[in-house]
Amino acid sequence: MKQTLSHNETELLGNWVVHGNSVIADDVSKRIEALIKDSLKKVAVSDDGWEILYIDQNDGRYWELTYPSSNSHGGGAPKLSVISPGQVKVKYNT
Repeated sequence: MKQTLSHNETELLGNWVVHGNSVIADDVSKRIEALIKDSLKKVAVSDDGWEILYIDQNDGRYWELTYPSSNSHGGGAPKLSVISPGQVKVKYNT
């Protein structure tokens, strides 16, 4: 089933879950991955490559993928949050 974002959502924060000797992505992290694959279109990448800008083609909102726990292995769990067009201009020069 194709993942979509509702109009009232503005932030999705994933988490890593310890399962035995493994660390796995939680349901929110998996949803973020599915949204990136199915619903969001990549628009730009930050100079350091750690932040990626997407647009939701259903409603035109910009979404930024970040990794707030970047000190964790692999950059940590993902965070997807709405970013304003003004912030997009300043940060991504688009």
